Amino acid sequence: MNDNTILGQVALGYSPFIDRSRAVSATRLTVFPLHPEATPDVAQLLHAVGGVWPANGGKASLNVLSENLLQDLMRAAPSPNLMVEVPAFMAVDPANIEALKNLHAAGTVLLIKGRPLKELPREVLPCFTYSVIDLADDRRINETSGAAPAGVERNIPHVQAGVRTLAELEGSFARGAAAVLGWPIDDVINMSLAKGKQPQTDLQVIVELIQRVDKEEPIEKLEGTLKRDPSLAFKLMRYINSPAFGLRVEISSFRHAIMMLGYQRLKRWLALLLATAGKDGNMKPVMFAAVRRGLLMEELVRSSGDEEMRNEMFICGVFSLLDRMFKQPFSELLKTIPVPERVYQALVDGSGPYQPYFALVQAVENESLYDFRSAAETLMLSVSEINRCVLSALTSASQVE
Repeated sequence: MNDNTILGQVALGYSPFIDRSRAVSATRLTVFPLHPEATPDVAQLLHAVGGVWPANGGKASLNVLSENLLQDLMRAAPSPNLMVEVPAFMAVDPANIEALKNLHAAGTVLLIKGRPLKELPREVLPCFTYSVIDLADDRRINETSGAAPAGVERNIPHVQAGVRTLAELEGSFARGAAAVLGWPIDDVINMSLAKGKQPQTDLQVIVELIQRVDKEEPIEKLEGTLKRDPSLAFKLMRYINSPAFGLRVEISSFRHAIMMLGYQRLKRWLALLLATAGKDGNMKPVMFAAVRRGLLMEELVRSSGDEEMRNEMFICGVFSLLDRMFKQPFSELLKTIPVPERVYQALVDGSGPYQPYFALVQAVENESLYDFRSAAETLMLSVSEINRCVLSALTSASQVE
């Protein structure tokens, strides 16, 4: 089936569901209609989404911000791994009772989004597995235990939306959230600095390795550095051989990797290794975000045919959260980690040719239609082209993580 039509009619954004172990348990895909009067084909939407999350794959939640498209989705047959978010005003509408009951009976996990202004129909209430409550609307916000304030009663587990900091994430779980929605990346540096944490030894090993690769030192010296932490060598081989990077031969050793890839291409795998090597549990969602950023930034310039630019864009996205992981501003951090000039400009100065792409990636992550449109216009990229890149990057991320 051709999905060109719907990818030109909507804008896509994504954010993670983060569970209590700080693992990303599912992905929310937000679908914005670009033309409210149009009703995109729901079959095309499910086809496009199924390419990223097939029925036997990971979980995704569809947050469709078009009432007409959502009505069609509620009467379709999404695969069981696709959850559907239903606004409260639609959940209380008697006209939707049968559709919701049928979806629930078919095994679709339903989430009610927002606070109902009136009581849900009795036969609909059991259909919802979770409620999605925005942090700004949470009446338990000042509660630190499981006890609810007077007049606040919850019959089903809730997912906290709008979480942007570690303090908010931890507070949401303390109030009983089953999961949180969003990247907790806004104040990680300050909180970690306050705790006096230092970069871990394994991170320092990778930094040294990146420095040696940048100088194109002999393979023996590089192998000697990597042998200080065998688990890193194993993880590096796993990344290099993952389907997301499409190598035609299996890389069997670090020496083999250098021979096959060369020093310059090896840098991207070391960048990925550095961004995902930390052991701080609270950093797991941040690492996940870094991987997706790198893959999406690379995807946005894949059609350029410029391999050097693709590698640098990947490194730019993956490194964009290193300041959180190392608890240092980029201006200090990149004195020890060598990066290309265009990457330095984007991360330190917020300038240069990669900065507009970075702004687009942030708009997709923040599920901001206004910023999405603005960044697309700046880059002169079509909506359908961006959406294809988003879906392709999400597919690759599922093969790496």
